[in-house]
Amino acid sequence: MPSGELELWKQRKLLEMQRRAIMKKVEGEKPKGAPEEKNEGPEPTLRKLFQGRADEVYEAAKSQFPEVTRKMTEALAELISKGELTGPISGEELYWFFRTLGINVRLETHIRFVESGKIKTIAEKVRGE
Repeated sequence: MPSGELELWKQRKLLEMQRRAIMKKVEGEKPKGAPEEKNEGPEPTLRKLFQGRADEVYEAAKSQFPEVTRKMTEALAELISKGELTGPISGEELYWFFRTLGINVRLETHIRFVESGKIKTIAEKVRGE
């Protein structure tokens, strides 16, 4: 090999080694970013996946069964961080999950009727208004 080609080959190898070192450094920094997300707590992590009336169900469960809800929140947040639980969690799914755990979360319900284009409560309907 002529000396010019040898120098060119050495420079290429040196650039390739530098590129690999930079890639390792960048990959080493990525896991450091993950614990920052965990520092936000399990509840915000879980609430990111809530959809529909899931917030309402969660708040009702939290007020009625605070200890069980806290443990369930930590367990679900751990599954989310591992990637085993993905996608949105609807209010119906969350309610069903509590029911399968044997926790009957009581939700505030309102029965309303639409009559002649007006929304009436059941009390108004019975009174004949």
